[in-house]
Amino acid sequence: MQETRQNRVCRLLQKELSLIFQSQTRAMHGVMVSVTRVKISPDLGICTAYLSIFPSERGEELLENIRQNTATIRYDLGKKVRNQLRIIPELRFFIDDSLDYMEKIDELLKK
Repeated sequence: MQETRQNRVCRLLQKELSLIFQSQTRAMHGVMVSVTRVKISPDLGICTAYLSIFPSERGEELLENIRQNTATIRYDLGKKVRNQLRIIPELRFFIDDSLDYMEKIDELLKK
């Protein structure tokens, strides 16, 4: 039962975080941030979001900017999900480098 609720909350948070990042990066030309995976703690208090950032070269810079603005992102998220969640979880962001890893493997296989 608890796992079903966690999955529903993860999907909700992933969708809403994606919309927030889409609206924030619209002004920055040539930059795209997508939320690839979201995990949430069993008590729904901590949300870990994995981000795919394009272009990869600016990934660390953008991730640091996102981490500095976590409070603002959490506030925006709270406004969107206030009717579904009682407590807005603490947000943690990490880079999802699985696409870069797959690209490296593909290049190695072509050689």
